[in-house]
Amino acid sequence: MFTIDPTLHPDIAPLAWLVGRWEGAGVVGYPTIESANFGQEIICTHDGRPFLRWESQTWLLDDAGTRVRPLATELGFWRPGGQGEAELLLSHPTGIVEMYYGSVEPARVEVRTDGVIRSPHAKEYAAASRMYGYVNSNLMWVMDMAAVGQQLQSHVSAELKRVD
Repeated sequence: MFTIDPTLHPDIAPLAWLVGRWEGAGVVGYPTIESANFGQEIICTHDGRPFLRWESQTWLLDDAGTRVRPLATELGFWRPGGQGEAELLLSHPTGIVEMYYGSVEPARVEVRTDGVIRSPHAKEYAAASRMYGYVNSNLMWVMDMAAVGQQLQSHVSAELKRVD
């Protein structure tokens, strides 16, 4: 059972289940890339202020589950957006910055991009939606994406276990 840290800012309480270090694996695919398995580590922390710090790293896995090479990295912040709402701000080293906005329910967050900024050299990327859930003590998440001329569709999903 997950217990809420008493030092957590009260505005962040609906997102408290995200706090921790998570590791696991998932599947990535899109019409423009071949489907593949990946490993992931997420570190979500707080310092008592009304936001959570978010860091995610992924890497390609071979058929034996061994790390082959780095894939995506993202850094950002979860912020309360009001009663039952949340924001997720993410930056990527590929030249993309995203601002997501959406709803928070017990053990579930569903957000959609409200803004996407790309550097002049970043790949075309138009929109995304993400859903995170706390299921059987695991962090499960999915992402749909609209990019490189494709409509919004399934892109990635993963299941991670708390390791701290």
